[in-house]
Amino acid sequence: MRAAVIGGGIGGLTAAIGLRHAGWDVEVFERADGPPTTGTGLGIWPDAVDALDGLGLGDRVRQAGRAQPDGALRRPDGTLIGVLKADVRLVTRPALLALLAEAAPPVRYGTTATWRDCDQDLVVAADGVNSATRRDLFGVDVRPSGAVGWRGTADVPVAAGGETWGRGVKFGLTPQADGRTNWYAMTPPGVDPRVVCRDWHDPIPEVLAGAADPLRHSLDYLPPLPAYHRGNVVLIGDAAHAMTPDLGQGACQAVIDAVTLAGCARAGVPAALAAYDRVRRKRTQRMVRQSLALNRLARVSRFTGARDAVLKVALTLL
Repeated sequence: MRAAVIGGGIGGLTAAIGLRHAGWDVEVFERADGPPTTGTGLGIWPDAVDALDGLGLGDRVRQAGRAQPDGALRRPDGTLIGVLKADVRLVTRPALLALLAEAAPPVRYGTTATWRDCDQDLVVAADGVNSATRRDLFGVDVRPSGAVGWRGTADVPVAAGGETWGRGVKFGLTPQADGRTNWYAMTPPGVDPRVVCRDWHDPIPEVLAGAADPLRHSLDYLPPLPAYHRGNVVLIGDAAHAMTPDLGQGACQAVIDAVTLAGCARAGVPAALAAYDRVRRKRTQRMVRQSLALNRLARVSRFTGARDAVLKVALTLL
C-alpha cells in the first residue's frame, strides 16, 4: 500500500513515520526548501508524548526539551491570579521537526503537490491552517478570531513561564532548553505588545528589550467540517481543525491525529478513514470551541476583575 503525505510539518512527518511503521510505502512532499532552522517553543503535553512513545520517539522528545515549571497567571502589576500546574515538555519547533525528520522517510523538499497529483492509495493532507486540500474538498476556510498573535524569542533566561492578562491583551513567557525565552502575546488589531506591555511586571520589560523582531499573524480558527476525509484523502492537524493557540494544543493534536491515523491504517482505506474520523473529529472540534472561548475571555477589556475571579476558580479545579 502506498501513501502520499502533503506537508512536511509536525503532523505530516509524524503521519509518515507511523504509516511506515504500519507497513506503508510513504512519500512526503513539502513545498519549503528545507527544514526550519529557527522557531519558537512548543509545549508538548503528556498525551502527545505518549502517542510518540508508540513510534519509539517519546524519550527523544523528552530529552530534546525541558520540563515546564508550573506557570503563574498574573495581572499586569504582578498580582497573582493563580497557578497552572501542567506536566508539559518545552521543545523548540526546529528541534522537534529535526528529530521527526530523522525518523521519517526522505522528504521531497521544494516540491508542491496537490491531492489531484497523487495516485497513491492514501493521501494525507497535512498542509496547514490555510490548507488548499481542505478548500478543494469542502470549500471551507479559516475565520479570524478578531485577535492578533505575536511570537518571538529573547536572549534573556527566565526561571519559569507564565501568562499575564491585562485589558484585552495577554502576554506569555516560556523558558527554552537553550537558556533563551520564548514569548508570545495576543492583542487587538493595531496594538503592539512591545508598547502596551513594556511597563508590566518583571521580567516582561527585560524580555521585550532583548527580543528580536517577532512573527505576527491573525489568530484564526476553523469552523467544524462535516468529515475529516473524502474518498481516499484525509485531513490531519490544522488542515482539519485549526484552532487559536490559547490551549497550547495545536502541535499536540496534529501528533495525536497522525498516530491515530497510522493505527487505523492497517485496515482497508475506507474503514481506516472512517475509524480515524470517528475517534478524532468530535474531540478536536470540541477543543477548537474551547480554545476560541478562552481566546474571547482573554480579550475582555471591561470587568476584568470578574474575569480574573473566574480564572482563579477555574485554575483551582484543574
